[in-house]
Amino acid sequence: MTILETLNLHAGYGKTVIIQDVSIRVGRDEVIALIGPNGSGKSTLLKSVVGLARVFSGQVVYEGRPLNGSRTHEIIRIGIGYVPQVENVFTNLTVEENLEMGAYIRKDNGVRRDLEEIFELFPELKPYRKRRAATLSGGERQMLAIGRALMSRPKLLILDEPTANLAPKAVAKVLSKIETIKEAGIPVLMVEQNVKKALQICSRVYLMVSGRCVYEGDPKSLVEDERLRKMCIGVLPEDERKPVTC
Repeated sequence: MTILETLNLHAGYGKTVIIQDVSIRVGRDEVIALIGPNGSGKSTLLKSVVGLARVFSGQVVYEGRPLNGSRTHEIIRIGIGYVPQVENVFTNLTVEENLEMGAYIRKDNGVRRDLEEIFELFPELKPYRKRRAATLSGGERQMLAIGRALMSRPKLLILDEPTANLAPKAVAKVLSKIETIKEAGIPVLMVEQNVKKALQICSRVYLMVSGRCVYEGDPKSLVEDERLRKMCIGVLPEDERKPVTC
């Protein structure tokens, strides 16, 4: 069952169109990876979903509800958690305060309980709960950013390059946590530059090149297709970048 889809989406910033005619879908039990060379529009697609990019035409639909024109705080309130690639923690606040900030939209009494559940998911953070986020390693900061998004109790989690600039051990830890989140019933849509690792955990993959979706399918098929592999790293001439299944 689909929780999120974009339909023939054209989006960008100001008057500039970055992505063109992009249609994707996310099921309720999936980890979906958006991959492709730098500048292909992956992050813009995520931002168009959460109200941070301008939608020129097409639709973003969440649980059957069009999101076009919705503000970011409204989108978070209805169940979409978003973790940007950069500046995704409050460095002057403690770990615990960062997590509490993630629950700002909530009015229920379960915040303290959920806080402890986040520390169970990310035990690496628990010893530092009273420390400022500025003292954390890159991997710990990324776990904190994801944990803060989970404090809003999202039905869908959107991650923009969650392993960017992390050491290999930290990459493995973060991706393992993403699998755990999916197994807990929260689907994930993520942009990931570490293609090899992303393909190991995702249910389906979308390949974007020059603002368009040129492949949608299972990770194995992409790995086995030399033409698609070249498109992943942007070495295929533009006139050969024909859509495969999108």
